[in-house]
Amino acid sequence: MRTLATTIIAALLAAQATFVGATSDPVKQAISAEETQIAALDGQKIRELFTFRKKAKPLQIERSRGWVDAQPVVTGDEQWACLAQALYFEARGESVRGQFAVAEVILNRVDSVQFPNTLCKVIHQGTGRKYACQFTYTCDGNPEVIHEKAAYQRVGKIAKLMIDGAPRDLTDGATYYHTKAVNPRWARKFARTTTIGVHHFYRPHIRISQN
Repeated sequence: MRTLATTIIAALLAAQATFVGATSDPVKQAISAEETQIAALDGQKIRELFTFRKKAKPLQIERSRGWVDAQPVVTGDEQWACLAQALYFEARGESVRGQFAVAEVILNRVDSVQFPNTLCKVIHQGTGRKYACQFTYTCDGNPEVIHEKAAYQRVGKIAKLMIDGAPRDLTDGATYYHTKAVNPRWARKFARTTTIGVHHFYRPHIRISQN
């Protein structure tokens, strides 16, 4: 019995000594832990962390038919397909500059809290109600058939360029447009930002708060 008690006491004293030794110098302990962590870091990741990264250059484009046609044929995901189709059915008869402008409007809508947050959702907003959609071709009851392959390839390239970050500097932030052939009442509520080809472009009036 006495031997058992002696063994237990000895074990407790040893544990106490270990505990005291581990916490007697917290600064050294922290430094040691930090050195261990640094030694375990990947050398390549450390170099990348401290390497100066140059800011990505803006995408260089030319808004001309010749330049766009000279670019490789592209394909993409569902969002790209939605934008390419919208440009084909909404603006294939427009100049290349005008097609870029229409693409700007659609992308500006994606960025706006007033509209859905993906290209496909923006383009098909209201689809299902005849002539109550945002883009007429999606709800006019006519089949959406692409007959002009060259025109579709062209707008497909424009769609890809815009998705990849081509500048949006044609319409001054416009989120609406219509052709010159119509004069919709809603246009009176917005500020016209520019006219390109056969389209007028608009955005909401900017309100300045008053104290």
